[in-house]
Amino acid sequence: MILTERQLVRWGERIGGEVHPPFFLALRGPLGAGKSVLARAVARGAGVEGPLPSPTFNLVFRYQGATADVIHVDLYRIHDPRELKELGWEELCAGEDLLLVEWPERAGGQLPADRWEVELCAPEGASELREVMVLKVGSPPSLPSFPMALSPDLG
Repeated sequence: MILTERQLVRWGERIGGEVHPPFFLALRGPLGAGKSVLARAVARGAGVEGPLPSPTFNLVFRYQGATADVIHVDLYRIHDPRELKELGWEELCAGEDLLLVEWPERAGGQLPADRWEVELCAPEGASELREVMVLKVGSPPSLPSFPMALSPDLG
């Protein structure tokens, strides 16, 4: 599916407002693909207010939302899955939260069995659009579908 950034944000807000924790969302894609944009939208949808900086340098941010706590993790700076222990990875994955993880491939085989994976990329020559691919792994809670009414101009 091809979405504009605005549509991606709307979908993320729906996810945050409609999913039931525990919920694990793995966000894949190259730098600048929109992983943090989607993560912020999910947090906003869950009722998180205030600034939502990227956790690239802090690795983990926890936010209190109206519907659930949201944990935003960025594993970009993780070089070995054994480093996850220092983050409290097992506790994060076993919690009753909405867990959003950028660069999940850095976790190796330590991802939960039940999760959604979203891969984002910018189509060649289309900087304002994002190709979005969704994969269900195991038996995670339901994920809201993409916006049903996409206008012809994708806006």
